[in-house]
Amino acid sequence: MAVAVAVTTAATGLAGTALAQPATGKAHTSPAADTASIVTAARAAAFAHAAATGVSPDDRLQARDVMIDPEGARHVRFARTHAGLAVLGGDLVVHLSRRLTYTGVTRAADHTVDPATTTATLTPAQAERKAALAAHGDAGTAHLVVDARSTTATLAYQVTVADSATSEGTGSRTVVVDARTGTILSSMPDADGFLSPKLLDTLRERGETMDPATGTAPAGAPAALSAAPAAAAVRYPKTVTGSGRSLFLGTVGLTVSQTARTSFLLKDPTRYGTETRDAKGSSTENFATGKKITSTTSTFGNGATGNRASAAADAQFGITKTLDFYKKTFGRKGIANTGKPAQAMVHWGNKVGNAFWDPTCGCMLYGDGDGGTFKKPLVVLDVTGHELTHGVVDATAKLEPTFTDVAGNQYGEPGALNESLADIFGSNVEFSANNAKNPPNYLIGEKLGLAQTFLRRLDHPSLDKLEGTVDYWSPATYVAEVHAGSGVSSHAYYLLAEGSGRKKIGATTYDSPTYDGSTLKGIGRTKATAIFYRALTRYMVSTTDFHGARTATLKAAKDLYGATSTEYRTVDRAWADVNVTQANASTARH
Repeated sequence: MAVAVAVTTAATGLAGTALAQPATGKAHTSPAADTASIVTAARAAAFAHAAATGVSPDDRLQARDVMIDPEGARHVRFARTHAGLAVLGGDLVVHLSRRLTYTGVTRAADHTVDPATTTATLTPAQAERKAALAAHGDAGTAHLVVDARSTTATLAYQVTVADSATSEGTGSRTVVVDARTGTILSSMPDADGFLSPKLLDTLRERGETMDPATGTAPAGAPAALSAAPAAAAVRYPKTVTGSGRSLFLGTVGLTVSQTARTSFLLKDPTRYGTETRDAKGSSTENFATGKKITSTTSTFGNGATGNRASAAADAQFGITKTLDFYKKTFGRKGIANTGKPAQAMVHWGNKVGNAFWDPTCGCMLYGDGDGGTFKKPLVVLDVTGHELTHGVVDATAKLEPTFTDVAGNQYGEPGALNESLADIFGSNVEFSANNAKNPPNYLIGEKLGLAQTFLRRLDHPSLDKLEGTVDYWSPATYVAEVHAGSGVSSHAYYLLAEGSGRKKIGATTYDSPTYDGSTLKGIGRTKATAIFYRALTRYMVSTTDFHGARTATLKAAKDLYGATSTEYRTVDRAWADVNVTQANASTARH
């Protein structure tokens, strides 16, 4: 994931974030004037309650999001600057009552953001050279920031390095360099890959290949065009119903743009102009440079990899179904809840066996496979739902890994929580789409053709032997690889939704254990998902760990169902059943 950078949003232009309600799930938005007054009140409250919020006189707060709950609470998510410098890990959410009085704060940094100096020893040019050397690429301009992600605040340079040889597909990395010592504080790939370097190495060492079955589209000619009556005046572009003959799902329905009588564009005007393009083997992170995907009919692809539009049909379908899930479930308008289009590029990079959410371009990137271990593009439905959820997290809590190793593997509980949320909501995309060719379940990557028949699973995470995913929390989890550690909160979510023990849902049998062998009855997927979404958007920040996630989901359950409700008690039990409790919070490393 990209290193967090403070984002300034004009108070009068903020949109209210959607709320998952127990009954309707409808969105609640705020008029600009109301939003401005909420931001003003929240900013004033942050400084008035500085002992709790950690805000200092040299800080400035830029509102990134405003959320209004139907029961009256207001929440404002802020990025921070200190002495004019962006603060990494300085984000916070200020909570207000209906009357705009301060009720609490959720903050990323548990210390005052006050570096020993704001005068750099290194020059920007020196920092750029160090960043380029660390990431093996072309460094952009170095910008001074304050890095508050550790136990103290440090003056640093932040540098974007393009064409990094240490990133898959030579994508970009964000490197943070100590401005006094030159130490590399972090080096993170900007694109979040579905498959980690560690997993890729494991598969190659085992000689295992991923060659999922494709070509499930029924045979037959593409749909014919219906010619307009000779006298009719047809205006273009216009929105029409089309289809895609995809690699993994057979023929799927698509909404596309007709630009002339025999010209159609893979762009959906009914979903904010969401579009998929062809990167043509380049490693571009600029969507505008992708080639538009067109057809002479309203059908795209032929169900085989030889047709470049087949993978695009899978991608476009998965993206639109992900958007539909977030909108109909939470009222969320697009990935960032701004009503802007989702974008994707297929055929990205040279022999790239992965798929990515890339915040640099704000789009999905799909490789075609490396020709060895990975034979097909990673355009399956739950991969898209997973990766686009990273975009949702990027627009809200911005959960970040604690550190990376030289190979690019990411570690730490906040990053693991990010991966878990992507699995949780990615599986929900499947349930929402309810496609007969991809039956919904609590498995992730079950259509990738792996020998263990899935990549991860929420009910019993440790059945994943490829990544070593864990079922329960322990102090070692704080430094676990993020996909391995993700099992803690994924397991808690499954227990909350479905309960413990053996259970068959659809065609899949589950058997979910608990830490102490106790039994738990779930509250259902709809309520569990509402709680986790409310927790993400209101009560999580960039450094939230599993104990913080427990607190966030308890607060969300209290908001939605009450502190004495069955739902609230079940949230507490679900976390206890994966060994995340108030009692062992003090042993967690923050």
